[in-house]
Amino acid sequence: MSAIQQQYSDTLAYLYAQLPVFSKYGKGAIKIGLNNIIVLCDALGNPQNKIKTIHIAGTNGKGSTSHLLSAIFQEAGYKTGLYTSPHIQDFGERIKINGQLVAQEWVIDFVEKHKELFLKIEPSFFEVTVAMALQYFAEQACDIAVIETGLGGRLDSTNIITPILSVITNISYDHLDVLGNTLAEIATEKAGIIKEGVPFVLGERQKETEHIFFENAIHKHCNSFYADAQWALVKVKQDEECQYLKAVKLAEQEMYDLQTDLLGTYQLHNIKTVLTASEVLYSMGYHTDLKTTLHALSKVKKLTGLRGRWEKLQSQPLIIADVGHNAAGVKEVMKQWQLVKAEQKHIVIGFVKDKDVHTALKQFPTDTQFYFCNAQIPRALPAKDLATIAHELNLKGKAYQSVAEAIVDAKNNLGKEDALLITGSFFIVGEALDFLEGKQHG
Repeated sequence: MSAIQQQYSDTLAYLYAQLPVFSKYGKGAIKIGLNNIIVLCDALGNPQNKIKTIHIAGTNGKGSTSHLLSAIFQEAGYKTGLYTSPHIQDFGERIKINGQLVAQEWVIDFVEKHKELFLKIEPSFFEVTVAMALQYFAEQACDIAVIETGLGGRLDSTNIITPILSVITNISYDHLDVLGNTLAEIATEKAGIIKEGVPFVLGERQKETEHIFFENAIHKHCNSFYADAQWALVKVKQDEECQYLKAVKLAEQEMYDLQTDLLGTYQLHNIKTVLTASEVLYSMGYHTDLKTTLHALSKVKKLTGLRGRWEKLQSQPLIIADVGHNAAGVKEVMKQWQLVKAEQKHIVIGFVKDKDVHTALKQFPTDTQFYFCNAQIPRALPAKDLATIAHELNLKGKAYQSVAEAIVDAKNNLGKEDALLITGSFFIVGEALDFLEGKQHG
């Protein structure tokens, strides 16, 4: 390990040790309200006011949507910042410019400069990373920055920005202890990112929530665009590298060929959202015309470095990783899993404690061999507890103390024509990728 890598590792260890981290501890790490991020950004000279941004919220798909939009801007020639969370393998994934991770030296310097400020304010880990990202994008003079919310919207630290466009992907049940117990309550929190006079794109309309977004758009005098009213997509075929679609622009009844290197069928929802968003941005003077957008969609992973979304890790036997981490996400992943042809299917799976694990597990098929495990974080649901819940639902398998142990056993059991899926949370997938690639998780 080089001196810089050691300093970087020590810096991240400081952040994890000194600041409350939601990914590890859950609800207890949240600092409710925008007070801390306002004070932090004010001390930094309010970098959020020096850059143009796009704000993305939603229960599922916001990470993919953020990467899709980043790819479009990159393809159009813009210096594009991208802030997402959580990371899968390396902290730097949270803060990228044109697909490149934030420089380790910059992270070290930023944290060292502002330790006294952190001690004074006592911010959360997430608040610090938001401030860090905004400062980095401002210093590097990004033309645009795509900013993904962490949790909710109204009180999320990212809501300090005033974007040029707000996007909400969808609404489903997640983080009920923080956002509310009904879809309407959750939608109200997500709708908090809608700003006065700023155009708004909604990815998926639902009977229970549509009126909330409509009323917010009216009260805040902003134009709203519904992706499912703008575009229809039909999947034509899929190979190992791409899926091929027909995209119909509904108003003009015009059809286009579209291909994307994002393989999950659930990506069709996100692609409709970004097709709509890119049209809105084009009308605002950005070079996000349809030709540029279609080119970008064919190489999202290459442009942005997106990982963990129906990612094929091995062909024969087939090994897939996907970060589906709540009931709605798992449901979409299982639709894709049903299309996989294999003699025997195997699933390495783990969840965190604050998810509705029982409902998520109901989505899984019973004719599958399971390997229950837990990530090495305090927030992880112990593998034995997960196995107990699963066995009640007739899902058969053993419990393992680590992701690595589960993968070793699964690979030993894989026949040449079998398939293995690794899923359940970002943390399971992250540790799996590290193990399979011989890396240290950081």
